[in-house]
Parts: sequence; structure tokens; C-alpha cells
Amino acid sequence: MSGFSALVLAGARGPDDPVAAAEGVPAKALVEVGGLSMLQRVVEALRAAGATRIAVAASHSEVIALAEALGCEIVPAAGGPSESAARGFALLGAPMLLTTADHALLQPAWITDFRAAVAAGTDVAVLLARRDRVEAAVPETRRTWLRFADGEWSGCNLFQFATPRAAAAFDMWQAVERDRKRPWRIVRRLGPGLLLRYLLGRLSLRDAMAALGARAGLAVEAVASPHGLAAVDVDKPDDLALARSLVAASARG
Repeated sequence: MSGFSALVLAGARGPDDPVAAAEGVPAKALVEVGGLSMLQRVVEALRAAGATRIAVAASHSEVIALAEALGCEIVPAAGGPSESAARGFALLGAPMLLTTADHALLQPAWITDFRAAVAAGTDVAVLLARRDRVEAAVPETRRTWLRFADGEWSGCNLFQFATPRAAAAFDMWQAVERDRKRPWRIVRRLGPGLLLRYLLGRLSLRDAMAALGARAGLAVEAVASPHGLAAVDVDKPDDLALARSLVAASARG
């Protein structure tokens, strides 16, 4: 596939970040997994997948210095990921792949498969993994599951903003961001009919995404990942221990 642009969200939460605090570093992106910082691991995976232009949304000076050393452009991080993403989109334009610096296990194949699976005409695509795929890959992980008629799903921290029209997605994302742990509130924005279908267990993920997109005048697609590990990021110290053990096991072959 052709080269692409990518944005990595690497804003620092300071003392409120349990992973950074546990590791004694000022920002989670600097935490090492398998001898490399998580930010470096993500950047290298993006490059291996064909990214020709990579920007990092960062606020801490050490993260900025590392990103520059890795040959990345810098986007000043905002207070939340949706606003940081909007700033990155203003710089990079469409199409833009988005991921996060704590996606420590990110593999080039996941990126390539995701990009290949996005349907023509889609403005925004979101990668998710079904619970059975995730638990088959890592039974010990604990995730927040989005429950729909076609299964339980976890986000994979990979998004594709495919067209210039995707700029309209960022206001919608800010609203979803506030309710990301309470999916019924997200669905409530779609009106009483879809909320009832969700509460009755009759609303599919595909239909929910399509309806959310329609609210912003966009074609939004949920792409199912065949890779269960794609849903594993590093939000807490237990996640970090898991990521390190998986990387060490992979290195041993």
C-alpha cells in the first residue's frame, strides 16, 4: 500500500498517570518495554507499516526531544486527545492514521490490515476487537467492553481519518470521549429508538457507528480486527507488566 501520514498521541498526564508514576518518569511515553521507550516502539511500527510522515502530539519537553530524535514532527498536545487529534489533522491532513504512544505492542501488520479493510467512501474508521479474539490472545487482560447485539468489543487505539470531511468528527469525538466508559450515554445521543434497541440488546456495533456518523454528516465504519492483541494498551501498571512479559516471550521465540 502507499505511504501515509500518522499522528501519535503522547500527551503527559503528570502525577495523575499511574504508569509514569510507578516507573519514575515524567511521561508514560518514555516508559521502556523490551529495552525501548513505548513511543519509539510505536514510531518504528508505523514506519515499518509504510508511514512516511509522523507527528507526535506532546507536551513534556523530554517526550518532545525524543520525538524529534526519532524524526517526528511535533504537535502541541491539548487538554484532551480529541483536541490534540484535531490539531494533528490540521497539520497532516487526510488521510491520517491515529494511534497512541501507549500502544506498546503495536505491530505493522495490524496497521496494514486495518487500512486495507477500510471501505471506499468511509470518512472515519475505528478499529475494534471482539472479546473472544482478545481473550483468546490474552486471557489475563482486563478491558472495558462495549456490548452490542453482535458481540462485546474493545477499542484498539487505531483510527483512520480518511477524507477532509473527517474534520467534522472531532466535535463528536469530544462528546464521546466524555462518555467512553458509559456506552449507553453515547447511544442516547442517537435518539430514543436506537437507545431502546441498545438497552434490549438489539443494536449492532455497525448500526451504532453509522448512526453516530450520520449525526456529523460522515460515513463512519467500525472495522473488526482479527488480532486480539491489538486491543491491549498500557493504561495501568498491570498492563505494563503484561506488555513486558509478552514482548519478552516474543523475543525468546
